[in-house]
Amino acid sequence: MSKDFPYLHGFSGTEQARLVKQARLAESTIFRNIDYTGARRLLEVGSGVGAQTEILLRRFPELYVTCVELAQKQIEAARRNLGAMPWFEGRYALQQADATDLPFEPRSFDAAFLCWVLEHVPSPARVLSEVRRVLAPGSVIYITEVMNASFLLDPYSPNTWRYWMAFNDYQIDMGGDPFIGAKLGNLLMANGYRDVTTGIKIFHFDNREPARRKQTIAFWEELLMSAADQLIEASKVDRATVEGMHREMQTVQNDPNAVFFYAFVQARAIVY
Repeated sequence: MSKDFPYLHGFSGTEQARLVKQARLAESTIFRNIDYTGARRLLEVGSGVGAQTEILLRRFPELYVTCVELAQKQIEAARRNLGAMPWFEGRYALQQADATDLPFEPRSFDAAFLCWVLEHVPSPARVLSEVRRVLAPGSVIYITEVMNASFLLDPYSPNTWRYWMAFNDYQIDMGGDPFIGAKLGNLLMANGYRDVTTGIKIFHFDNREPARRKQTIAFWEELLMSAADQLIEASKVDRATVEGMHREMQTVQNDPNAVFFYAFVQARAIVY
């Protein structure tokens, strides 16, 4: 994994702001069952712009978080974002490093956190092996990952569906895995983790929560559009499909009976 690795969504300021919004929108779902009680030294792999770091520091005030990120642009954004929160000063470190070759001694940490990271790396098993090497016995790890086969939008939106398939194909072409969430159990077991459990997390919005449904669909369009230029350049979609997707997403947002469904996977394991 080189330091100029390709990233599906790019590194624009708009994308960096989207990551912060995404973390906040998904916080209650992602962190519902995460418990770092007793941990003090946490390693966050693929920390990006610091959006999840802020949540970790806020929810677990005993933690010192060491953030590892490969892209320098993301580290700079994280420095700005976290630097605007002086109450966290002295509780985190930002370090540029390759997750397949971590610059830490064995047993340096007693907890680890990965969120929306392994989907983008070509060697998730190497990452998990390296993380296990630097965790002390008894350490807990939580990993949250995508399972993109689960996406459903109703009313049926053919351009959005074609775009979504192209989006996933492109991620695979780049060496990522848009379905890795379903594979976390096998990956953790194969790399020496124990007490492995997985759970399904769901975003399911319909007429019971119309405001959150509209907010989520609008955000989902932002997520999809973040890759539009790259998909067009790679000839995965044409401009007409992108424009059709945009129209459909606007229509579904305002449909009185719309349904949005997306499921992902969260794994927990222990190092012995």
